[in-house]
Amino acid sequence: MNLWVAALMFPALFLLIFQGMPVAFALILPAFLAGWYAFGPMIFDQMYGALYGAATNHILSAIPMFVLMGALLERSGIAARLFRTMQLWLGGLPGGLAIATIAMAATFAAAAGVVGAVEIMVGLMAIPTMKRFRYNNSLIAGTICAGGSLGTMIPPSVVAVVYASLAQVPVGELFAAMLFPGLLMTGMFVAYILIATTLKPELGPRADDEDMRRPIGEKISITMRGLVPMMLLIIAVLGSLMKGIASPTEAAALGAAAAAVLCMFYRQFNWTVFSGALRITVRITAMIMLIVAGGTMFTGAFAANGGARLVQMLTSDLGLGSTGTIILFLAIVFLLGFVLDWTANVLICVPLFLPFIVASGLDPLWFGVMVIVVIQTSYLTPPLASSIFYLLSIAPKDMSYGQVCRGVLPFILAQLLTLLIVALFPAIATWLPQQVSGF
Repeated sequence: MNLWVAALMFPALFLLIFQGMPVAFALILPAFLAGWYAFGPMIFDQMYGALYGAATNHILSAIPMFVLMGALLERSGIAARLFRTMQLWLGGLPGGLAIATIAMAATFAAAAGVVGAVEIMVGLMAIPTMKRFRYNNSLIAGTICAGGSLGTMIPPSVVAVVYASLAQVPVGELFAAMLFPGLLMTGMFVAYILIATTLKPELGPRADDEDMRRPIGEKISITMRGLVPMMLLIIAVLGSLMKGIASPTEAAALGAAAAAVLCMFYRQFNWTVFSGALRITVRITAMIMLIVAGGTMFTGAFAANGGARLVQMLTSDLGLGSTGTIILFLAIVFLLGFVLDWTANVLICVPLFLPFIVASGLDPLWFGVMVIVVIQTSYLTPPLASSIFYLLSIAPKDMSYGQVCRGVLPFILAQLLTLLIVALFPAIATWLPQQVSGF
């Protein structure tokens, strides 16, 4: 056991990432070198074990089905119907189109669970509409980035599936723990938009066109076709998980099957949609699973070289206490979020930090919700923010990087306020899992 080897693994990881190496291989290479120091030639057996463990983890097997569900919904035109429904009811409010965008993003996040897919899909539909009604560029950018980031916080979330597998907590319990904080955060986003556009109407003028002045009966009919089927899908997936009717993999498969049925219901199901969804699913799943295997190798080699002892020495020497230790851990997760994919972030931090959380008598579900909020916040925080770069890839030419950064700042404050509320009132995260039976 050599603490210096463990300590040098993280600088090596960041150096490889900054050199442009894919995250999975940037994790595997330091793991191999540090593992060779600890195990010698046996490192090949250790690395094979990590790869096999990732491939056979029954919780992680839910990921392909959740990704397929989101890909089918994204490519079938269902999201466009959902956005139109939200526009009909919310467009006439101050900043109504931005509120409709947040509402649609939250609903679609509950069906897709993948940040990039949610943000790009929402952006492609919402940007032209908000530009047509002369919305401020910063408000457009902040709304879409914040709405897309809800794919992390609104269950079912792929981040939560990976955390649950590492923390050995039921996925249904973690989804239940995330539900109220996710709704709280969404409510704060909406409240900010309402307040800002009421005080400064030029930021988000009320939208008023012929489509939004439809008779109430027609609006209800459009809502029944555009919103109700999606809500039934979400209830079926989350309800079956939380009530213990289905395992995570079964619930995910149910969601994918229901998404395919919705595509058929809307007459959008064809070979092009299905094959495109399968390609996206294979690509995203392969990326996630390889990072999972690499992260498992990395944390295993780190622990074998005394990484846990190194972390323990660091926290005890600082004398932070349990509150200070949690703040330190969350700060590390936040900083790593600038340079690491969320998968690598969770895979590195959770195995290192969770033993100290459990030893302190703290609830791993509560800690998990805070970790997920912090990861979501790192997506939005400049200068290295995934959500900003997703948006810039589809943004109009007159939308600058500076406008995007200014636009996300109020939403970052809302996320930090959500984190503070969850930290001060843990029952927001822990009450619902205790009430729902049969996990």
